[in-house]
Amino acid sequence: MLNGKTALVTGSTSGIGLGIAKALARQGANIVLNGFGDVDGPRAEVLAAGQAHGMRVDYHGADMSRAAEIEDMLKYSARQFGRVDILVNNAGIQHVASVQDFPVEKWDAIIAINLSSAFHTTRLALPGMLAANWGRIINVASVHGLVASAQKSAYVAAKHGIVGLTKVTALENATTGVTCNAICPGWVLTPLVQKQVDAKAAALGVSNEEAKKLLLGEKEPSMQFTTPEELGELAVFFCSPAANNVRGVAWNMDGGWAAQ
Repeated sequence: MLNGKTALVTGSTSGIGLGIAKALARQGANIVLNGFGDVDGPRAEVLAAGQAHGMRVDYHGADMSRAAEIEDMLKYSARQFGRVDILVNNAGIQHVASVQDFPVEKWDAIIAINLSSAFHTTRLALPGMLAANWGRIINVASVHGLVASAQKSAYVAAKHGIVGLTKVTALENATTGVTCNAICPGWVLTPLVQKQVDAKAAALGVSNEEAKKLLLGEKEPSMQFTTPEELGELAVFFCSPAANNVRGVAWNMDGGWAAQ
C-alpha cells in the first residue's frame, strides 16, 4: 500500500517507534529511523519486515531537543528519498516527581523532546506534503494526552499539547490531502515503562510480574499491555485510503483507561 512512500519515525530504535516503523515497512514504505543506542539491530528488523517490497532503511541521529539537528534530519531525509510522506512523531522521555520537586531542567527537556520536536518536524515536513497533496502526520501522544496522573506534570502537559497541536495541524490542512492524527496508548511495555515496573517492584519488594499487575490494575481495566505491533497497525490504518477523512482525532488504545 505504501510502496514509493517514505516514513520518518522519530524515537524509533526501540519500543513503540520501532513497532510503527516495522508496520509501515511491511506496507512497502522506505523508513528513516531516529533514536539513540543500537542502530544496526533495529535497522535489520525493519529491513526484514519490508524485505518483500525492496524498501530502503536509513538513519539520522538527530537530538530531538535541538531544532537545528531536527532541521538537518528533514533535509537529509529529503535528499535521500525526495521528501517525507509520512511523519511519525514518537520521540519521548519521562521523569516522575511532584510539581514542587520537579527539576526545572527535566521539565525543559521533556517539553523540548515530547512536544516542541513535533512542532519542528511538522513545520518542516508540511511544505513537501502539501506540494504533493498527500501526507500523513501521526503524533504518538498518550492516554496522558487525554487524562492526567499525579507526579507526571511535564509529561501530561506535553502530551496534552501534542493532542492540541494535532487538532490545529488537521484543521489548517483540512481541505488538502494531508491529514494529522494522534495515537494515545495506555501502558505499553517499552523500556520507558519497564523502568517504572522495576521501580515499583523494588519499592514494594515484589516480583516484576506482580509489579506489572499492580501497574495495570491502577489504570488499565483490560489488565493487558498494548503492544507496539497493535499501535503499528493503527498507524497503517491512518495511512490507508480508508482514513482519508480521519482528521484531528486523538485515538486512544488504552484498554479502557480513559473510559472510566
